[in-house]
Amino acid sequence: MSESEEAPKKKSRLPVILGIVFMLVLGGGGFYAVYAGLIFGHAEDHAGEELPQVDALPDIAFVPVEPLVISLGSESPGRYLHFSAQIEVAKAFEPDVTLLLPRVVDVLNGYLRAVEIADLEDPTALVRLRAQMLRRVQMVAGEGRVRDLLVTGFVIN
Repeated sequence: MSESEEAPKKKSRLPVILGIVFMLVLGGGGFYAVYAGLIFGHAEDHAGEELPQVDALPDIAFVPVEPLVISLGSESPGRYLHFSAQIEVAKAFEPDVTLLLPRVVDVLNGYLRAVEIADLEDPTALVRLRAQMLRRVQMVAGEGRVRDLLVTGFVIN
């Protein structure tokens, strides 16, 4: 061989070996950190902690109002309002309010028949209507018996 035809230099494998060693060290260190709870923690670490104190649910009951179907007057024949609700009461007053349900249905029926169709079709009207109906139901049932009126169905077809 001549000196001008030297053998090509071999590339060093040192960077590859160092890369593999660093990868194993970092992978092992990451595994240990997660396993020991240094990064994400353990569920057992929180097992001894007390849950935050929450108040017990109030002693309430819901009295269902029978569904109402109300015709929307002579100016729009064939259109009806389908209405359903539940009355929220203190559990002690549930029998009293249940006894007065026919009167409650009568008051709601009379009020909803008197409301203009344009008011029923307004998307923001339900809040006002609900407040008006709640006040009427509270007057029928007696002060302090009815906590709220929950409208569960309000469909015009």
